[in-house]
Amino acid sequence: MSKNPSARTPKAGLLGVGLDNQDGHKRITTGEQFAIVGGSDETHGRMTETVIKTFETLKGRGKHLHEVEPQELSDIIRDSTPH
Repeated sequence: MSKNPSARTPKAGLLGVGLDNQDGHKRITTGEQFAIVGGSDETHGRMTETVIKTFETLKGRGKHLHEVEPQELSDIIRDSTPH
């Protein structure tokens, strides 16, 4: 049995990829459990806001990313996306 706590902790993360960048800027935003790359300024900002709200919702529910079922995560992301 490993004494390394990170070896026992399940790993999960979110990746957002924006493909609409036409201005040549390289946008990268990372967090503990997410990475967002590319996109126009607007798209990158929307993805970043969505991920932040998603993790706030998870925290409010007392859950970690690796504990959430795919459908629940999909619902949270949809509800967290700015309109």
